[in-house]
Amino acid sequence: MLRPRPQPGKGSGRRRGKQPGAPGSTLELVADPDHVVEHRPGRCANPVCGERLEGGREYGRQRRQVVEVPVPQPVVTEHQLISVRCAGCGQVTEPPVPDGVSGRMQYGTNVKAAAVYARAAQFLPYGRVAGLMADLLGVRVSVGFVHQVVTEAARRLGPFTSHLAALLHVQDVLHADETPARVGGGFKYVHVACTPALTLFHAGGRSAADVDAGGVLPGFTGTLVRDGYAAYQHLKSAEHAWCGAHLIRDLRGVHETDPAGQGWAEVMAGTLLMAKKMTEQAVAAGRDALTAEEVSHIRACYAGAVAHGREQNPPDREGKLSRAGTLVERFATHRDMILRFTVDLAVPFTNNQAERDLRPVKLQQKISATWRTLQGLADFAALRSYLSTAAKHGQDALDVLKQLFTTGPWLPPATAPS
Repeated sequence: MLRPRPQPGKGSGRRRGKQPGAPGSTLELVADPDHVVEHRPGRCANPVCGERLEGGREYGRQRRQVVEVPVPQPVVTEHQLISVRCAGCGQVTEPPVPDGVSGRMQYGTNVKAAAVYARAAQFLPYGRVAGLMADLLGVRVSVGFVHQVVTEAARRLGPFTSHLAALLHVQDVLHADETPARVGGGFKYVHVACTPALTLFHAGGRSAADVDAGGVLPGFTGTLVRDGYAAYQHLKSAEHAWCGAHLIRDLRGVHETDPAGQGWAEVMAGTLLMAKKMTEQAVAAGRDALTAEEVSHIRACYAGAVAHGREQNPPDREGKLSRAGTLVERFATHRDMILRFTVDLAVPFTNNQAERDLRPVKLQQKISATWRTLQGLADFAALRSYLSTAAKHGQDALDVLKQLFTTGPWLPPATAPS
């Protein structure tokens, strides 16, 4: 039941490139190309003939298209504000200043959106963002400008963050997790509360107060899918569901140290995976719940695994439990939380949704190293919340960033599903 961990330095065994069964992609011809260039032969290709072909009848036509981007050339628009004196009273009237025209010279919305996109969506360091803008767009911006516009974008997201926190707070099922982030030579944490349609990050420490600081979890009454971290235990109004993938990893770790003496771990893993398969089959069949007999069978197997684990891991003379014994008692104490997915089919077996949503934090650190300040990490969290949620709704990242700098942040619908 418990597969061995992959050996460090060894690949998965899959070949590189497209995997079998993965969807392919190719460029399709467009119906209305921007330019059409006709290529006609001038003379007959027959070396004996060599007749000129100006009046020859067309025999066939192949369509071949090349997609290219134009050479970047910034467009400068000058706004002339003309004051006019009234002939009757002498009053001088000035026109209103257009939105986004705040000074004598400034960059436009597209430039700002591109800078934030390169930083928050592609995780580039500020200096490389400035270089990219110059090389690909022909716009020579400073590193200070990139920092300034990223800060401005995060500041503009206040209404989005409040709206998202309110939506998440009333979901039936919510995923929560946290991951460390290096800040100024130390560690802080990025917390996430999410569903398949919504993502909200916030930055801070790792205490219960930091968990609550996102504004979503205090008073939450749905089901919270999480790992075993103790800082979530104070959320008494919520139902809790323990991530099955974390539990399987814990069982594997115990079993690998002593396969002969920790057979209970394999039995428990088999029970969890059996229950997972039963719930997946029930959902595929359109059922709302497992039968009472199915739930009873799962719990009987679960109780047997716990009893077996206690037999194999009795306390020592001082009453202390080994690592394996402690894990046995964890399963005994938290049975209902661990098996929540068997009594509510809307609850998934794993917390993979939160783990997937948190991956950009690690990707950012790999590409751009650490954050210098906690505020920088908070700005990153706000922007990733915005871009992740927009992507889940099929929104284009550049489009929602342009909207952020014009009419205000894009907002997910109030009826966003769990």
